[in-house]
Amino acid sequence: MNVLIVDDERGIRDALEKYLSLEHIESKTAEDGEKAKALLETEYFDVILLDLKLPGISGQEVLEWIQARGIRSPVIMISAHGQIADAVKALTSGASDYLTKPFEPAELLFKLKNLVENRRRENLLEAEKRTAAPENGFIGNSPVMKTLSEQIDRIAGTDTTILITGESGTGKEVAAREIHARGTSSAEPFVAVNIGGINENLMESELFGHEKGSFTGAFSRKPGLFELAGGGTLFLDEIGEMPLPLQVKLLRVLQERKIRRLGGTTDIPVKARIISATNKNIELLVREGQFREDLYYRLNVFRIHLPPLRERREDIPLLAGHLLDKNASRMGKAPRILSAAALEKLSSYSFPGNIRELENILERSLIFAQGNEVSADDIELPRLTGESGPVYTEQPFRETVVQENSMSSLEDIKKNTIREALLRNGGNRTKAAEELGVSRRTIINKIKAYGLE
Repeated sequence: MNVLIVDDERGIRDALEKYLSLEHIESKTAEDGEKAKALLETEYFDVILLDLKLPGISGQEVLEWIQARGIRSPVIMISAHGQIADAVKALTSGASDYLTKPFEPAELLFKLKNLVENRRRENLLEAEKRTAAPENGFIGNSPVMKTLSEQIDRIAGTDTTILITGESGTGKEVAAREIHARGTSSAEPFVAVNIGGINENLMESELFGHEKGSFTGAFSRKPGLFELAGGGTLFLDEIGEMPLPLQVKLLRVLQERKIRRLGGTTDIPVKARIISATNKNIELLVREGQFREDLYYRLNVFRIHLPPLRERREDIPLLAGHLLDKNASRMGKAPRILSAAALEKLSSYSFPGNIRELENILERSLIFAQGNEVSADDIELPRLTGESGPVYTEQPFRETVVQENSMSSLEDIKKNTIREALLRNGGNRTKAAEELGVSRRTIINKIKAYGLE
């Protein structure tokens, strides 16, 4: 927690700063409104303690300036006994609470923690409405996963910007959540957003927020995901899908730690740590001019690469057991175990769709399984082809070719492939796109073209 104390009495400032430090709470002080405004223009604060009576501009005027700027930090007004009416006015102007001098430190601490927790919950609820859903847990005992866990331990306690790479379905969001959970800001929001899943025209508003009237339909001020993340983590998945104009604005945020809402005229300090991820060769995107080199270096301060499931087959039994339990519970089915033959069958497959494909296969197996065991016959792997032995077809639909004796056209194959991917993923377009190795925009366009809506 980081608190700004604004009071013209030095004794009060010093006493509050010392008390908060004993509670392991960081704070900064300002003796008047102008210095408070200067600090608020450059730094992010979780809470503001603001005295009503200040030399020069009053606490009420500072509060109104805070509201006009769109600074979302809760404000506790500090008033003397004879200023209760003024405190009530401050509450109607946007203050979150007030304290009457003299006040007990314990009361202050209680209010601070309540306000921070309430704002955190509000941010989480709003973020969950607008961003990607959580994935599975961080699971695996293989040597490569143990090394990855050690990397996460080293980086989690810092605020370093991280780039996570790996094939689709390897669990990049899982790794990002694990970094957040092991860090010092784990109580703060984790906000995950799939860049490829946001309409390009709305992307700037989603990330940076917008002011009332900034575009048609902007009926009120809306905070962006950077603000909702607070002092926590903003996870930008599919960063390679970000349009070049927006890359410029993201670079500015990383350099200056400030955002400007769409239609706004002022900058707002932000504190969230940025973790980004991609399943693309981002270095190739840079060479081809599709991704800014300067932004790449800003994002790639620390690199974590997730191995595909075929390179950590020893984790399949553990992962499969977890995913089977999870899906059985979700589907309202009794818990089941995997037979030795079923595990052997799974372990022999190369999983081009990685963990996400494993989960889809196990979900289907629960439909067929009888009794308390999933047998090898219940495990339906992708269709086999070839004459010299079984070879799993692992190509995404954009690379599918038509066999000479096929009666279906290439477009029919693509249409059926997309339909099946949507069915496997419960109609979730983002997951279907990831499974097929294409962007969400591509699959939305194909859904419209093929009349699959």
